[in-house]
Parts: sequence; structure tokens; C-alpha cells
Amino acid sequence: MYEGPVQNLIDEFGKLPGIGPKSAQRLAFHLLQAEPESVERLRSALQAVVEGVTYCEICGTVAAAERCRICSDPRRDPSLVCVVEEPKDIEAIERTREFNGLYHVLGGALDPINGIGPNELRITGLMRRVGQELEGTEIAEIIIATDPNTTGEATSTYLARLLRPFPDLVVSRLASGLPMGADLEFADELTLGSALSGRRILSGGPGQAPPGAPAAPADQGGAVLHPGQVDSPQAPPATDPRDEAGPVAGPVSDSRPGPEISYPDATTSEIEQPRGISMPHRP
Repeated sequence: MYEGPVQNLIDEFGKLPGIGPKSAQRLAFHLLQAEPESVERLRSALQAVVEGVTYCEICGTVAAAERCRICSDPRRDPSLVCVVEEPKDIEAIERTREFNGLYHVLGGALDPINGIGPNELRITGLMRRVGQELEGTEIAEIIIATDPNTTGEATSTYLARLLRPFPDLVVSRLASGLPMGADLEFADELTLGSALSGRRILSGGPGQAPPGAPAAPADQGGAVLHPGQVDSPQAPPATDPRDEAGPVAGPVSDSRPGPEISYPDATTSEIEQPRGISMPHRP
């Protein structure tokens, strides 16, 4: 549409991920109207990215020195390593503030269709880290945090098989399932199935009270034990009001008509069952 260097700049912006034709056109005309100093700073930043970017010798993420700020932090736990695909995944995990270990960047995921195999990833470096010690500490657990798609799952399965010969090494995978605030009716089958297989136990199981233990009071929020888990004490026999007034008269044997006596019905509850009529004792 445009001629000369403007169209070339629009074409180059359009090759960037997430930039469409309209966005590329707006960026190009923004640079045409920007100050020369601003354009020069952008050019210097692009030139520095091409020439001056280095990668951490331990985890492989983008760094300004031999080690990144995470690997050089002494407060980090070197026995815990999280494996990610790209350096941008590190920032996503760091925003949670739930992980205090180190990272290992693979540089992608296994994709045989596009020619990405184990030799194109930093899998050899990961195996080397497992067999070595960092600052006198061995790796105790590896968390595989690849993307939950076809290539990410294939990479996770491949890494789990490679790390299986290490008996003392714990290999875990990030759980996947329903996001916070989502509704079950809008979840697809794969997401819902993954949430069911990766469910976590809230109560019961090995931590449940053994048989014979006293039941927790209901007002203290304790778990409710099923009948049979606890031998309930024998309840004292209920006092019958008929014992205080004397024996209850049964069917009258003589010819004199006695008072009508109502017997409990099987369909009535224990509370609603009539007790009959008490007769005074006759000598």
C-alpha cells in the first residue's frame, strides 16, 4: 500500500507475534511522528539485544552476567528446580510468590513435526545438574512446568522417563484443571478430566481418626465419624411413666368391660406411639 521504507517498516512490524496489519501500520506511523531521540533509544535497545544478551550458565535464562539474579541469590533453595520452556515462564511463576527454588530453561518443547528433538533443547544440561551439586546441595525435587498442551505433555513424559533411574529424586508435574472463578458447565472435557485426576484430598484418608478414638465435638469443626468407627456407649434404659403409676393393665379376663387399650402401631414413630392407659392397682 505504501512505498519505500515505510512499507518495509510495516512489513517488519507485522512479522512480530501478536502484531496484525493495523497494529503494524500504527507503530510505523508512530515512529514517523516521534522525536529523533526516542527513535535513537529504540534503535540502541534493538542493537543491544542482538549483540549484548547473554544467558545464565546455570539455568539458561536471559541474564546480564554469567549468572542471573535468581541463581546468584543465596536465599534460594538449590535443592528445588523448576523446569520451564521459555524465560518468560519464569516471570509467570515468580509472580505467584510461592516458589523459592531455582529454574532450568529448556528453550522450547519437543516437536518432531517441526524438527525439534532432545538435541535442540537443554535436556543434557538438566541431566548434568541432577548429577552435580550446587553449593554443596544436591537436587531433591524437579518440578516439570511445561505448557499443558501436546508438546508440553510429550516433553514432560520424556523428562520423567529420563529422570526415573534416580531413586532419591522426586519428579513432580504442575497440576492442571479448573481456573479460579470458573463454572463447571463451561469447562471442556479435557480440562475437567484433568481436574478430576489431579484432585487433592481435603479430609479423610491416612489422617482420619482410627477406630475407637472419641468423636470430635460438632461445635469444634471436627470430622464426623461414621457409625461403627466408634463403639457408642450403652444408653441407659428409658424410664417408662407407667412404672410410676403401677403396672399397665392388660386384657381384662373377667366379663366386666375394661377400659379400651390402644396398642402401638408399626407405622407410627417412637415419639408418636401411644403408651396406653394406666390402671390403678387393685388388691
